[in-house]
Amino acid sequence: MFEPIRELIEKYDRIIIHRHKNPDGDAIGSQVGLKHILMENYPKKEIYAVGDPAGRYAFMEDSTPDTVADELYENALAIILDTSAKSLISDDRYEKAAATARIDHHLFCETIAETEVTDPSFESCCGLITAFAMEAGFSVSPMAAKSLYTGMITDSGRFRYDSTSAKTFRMAAFLMEKGFRTEDIYRNLYADDLPYMQLRASFTLKIKLTDHHVAYTYTTREEAEALDFDTFTISRGMVGVMSDIRGIDSWVGFTETADGVLCEIRSAKYNINPIAKKYGGGGHAKASGATLHDREEAMRLLQDLCALSEETK
Repeated sequence: MFEPIRELIEKYDRIIIHRHKNPDGDAIGSQVGLKHILMENYPKKEIYAVGDPAGRYAFMEDSTPDTVADELYENALAIILDTSAKSLISDDRYEKAAATARIDHHLFCETIAETEVTDPSFESCCGLITAFAMEAGFSVSPMAAKSLYTGMITDSGRFRYDSTSAKTFRMAAFLMEKGFRTEDIYRNLYADDLPYMQLRASFTLKIKLTDHHVAYTYTTREEAEALDFDTFTISRGMVGVMSDIRGIDSWVGFTETADGVLCEIRSAKYNINPIAKKYGGGGHAKASGATLHDREEAMRLLQDLCALSEETK
């Protein structure tokens, strides 16, 4: 499956790895993991990783993006990871590269690169990178393995989501055999500062339920700006407070910004991706997102979620 990507990697002496904006654990983990796998197995090549800051995943080793001059894209291969749409890529200079490739596990949205390996059956992009390493027989350092494992557990919800399979655990075992401390990952990943825990508590109090048992929160721009947290933490970070309400199969978090209303949609039961795509978004079958124009459009999306719940009873 990965042979076309491997041929490109062997052809180019300079490789620049991109991922999506506002990175999560899978985006950082797959990027850092692939970077260090390539550095170890192709020591004569120049390998870089670019993008916006790592945010709450800055605890991950080598998560600080490299500084790459524009001219380095000449005669370089750009590899885009964990990204379903061009508009989501962090650093659009990938277009300047001599060749482009993508490795992704989201549902297909659009063609991004000349060479693509996409497989939504994988729980994470880190899983795909791990499969690539296993198929190619690459040497994987403890650091690369730790990065990939971190992304694997974040995108599988600590192996809770139904995207988790026997294949997931085989790959996780392969990574763990490289030698790293899982307790270091979990402590950094799930230990929160008191202000963050208080933020989660405040969002729990904001939860509303529709008559069709869809949970939602709506945060106005004024409310968001009054909080001492970045937009990503408020939007994607807080949608999870609704994930374990008994009797609720779908939930959505709306956050107003200067660029529109960020929408994070989740479901434990239904394929909500078509609804996200209807509003110009995308993602996975049970975890998708979109950016909406205003509150009125957000309420229309909420009604679509209600209708989906009603239709599939």
